[in-house]
Amino acid sequence: MRLFLILLFSFSIVKSASSQENLPYWHQLAPPDTTGTWIQPSREKPAIPVWGHVNGIQVGLAPLPGPRGLLRIYTPYLDLKRAEVMNFIALEPIPEGSEHRGLSELEMSSLDEGKRGKRFWSSNDSTAVVPLKEDFPARGVVESINGEETLSLYIFSEPFDNGARVYIRLRFFESRPYEFSISTYTYEGSVDLNYFITTATMGNKARLRTLYLKDGQKSALEIWPEYKDIHFTPHQYFTQKEMIKDKNGRAYFMAKPNEKDYSKAVYAPGTAGHWQYHGKAATQYWIKEKPNENLKGLVNARFAYWASDDPIPGGIAFENFEMKEPFQNGATFIFGVSPRSPEDFIKK
Repeated sequence: MRLFLILLFSFSIVKSASSQENLPYWHQLAPPDTTGTWIQPSREKPAIPVWGHVNGIQVGLAPLPGPRGLLRIYTPYLDLKRAEVMNFIALEPIPEGSEHRGLSELEMSSLDEGKRGKRFWSSNDSTAVVPLKEDFPARGVVESINGEETLSLYIFSEPFDNGARVYIRLRFFESRPYEFSISTYTYEGSVDLNYFITTATMGNKARLRTLYLKDGQKSALEIWPEYKDIHFTPHQYFTQKEMIKDKNGRAYFMAKPNEKDYSKAVYAPGTAGHWQYHGKAATQYWIKEKPNENLKGLVNARFAYWASDDPIPGGIAFENFEMKEPFQNGATFIFGVSPRSPEDFIKK
């Protein structure tokens, strides 16, 4: 796996200055370090901003490929190609008295003229409210918490158009290679928030279609059987009472593809290559450890891939996949992508 990561992010084979200049900018950044359990940005700068498990889930930021204003979720253990994103997570704060979300991916930057998507930057602590460069990432802090080694870092966003000023803390745990926690905060000068949603935005990549709930399964094909538009469906809501819970009261909102063999998928001519999924099937999930009685799970769906009219093989599939709970500073959610089936995951 270490060799895989070196191949994933190392570009030292490019030796001439002229060929280096022709590469995308992120190829020219210092590749990450692998130290024991963790992958972390290089001490050399500028560097590729990526953190996580050497043998598990990893999170990256721009300028790695993809839109700005999104966390990139990498799952090399699912046999994905070099630097291939499994999903994205967007930050979407909603101020008090409003139902309209801030959209980290779609709003124009106020820091970088002409750029769409908010600038994110990283820090080892919660004080980095002054904008920093994306390509000068923090290493993250490795420490022992309750006897377990962890890797923690903070991701800040430039202010949203609705007045929200927010940041998150990411924490990876040595014993949990397929998940990480996200804690949500506001910083000085922010408007008060009703909600701060962290939403997984690209369920269509793996064609998530089946939700696992306390009373059984719910398919996107059942929820929207006639939908053929090229836009997003309205959100479908599920209460915390409908979610699976463990003996400690944690609420699980889980989704999986309905396909057993991705190699049999037939894509419409012209479907962009970045939508064509060739990895292993996996269970994607959110966990809330101490759910508020108002906690909800939300999904919407698409019949055609984003920004196209190319139909998704097999029919409509979930796109945004999230938990929504009234905002409290420091509230923590867990996101994971597990190679286990939902049935095995639930048993465990």
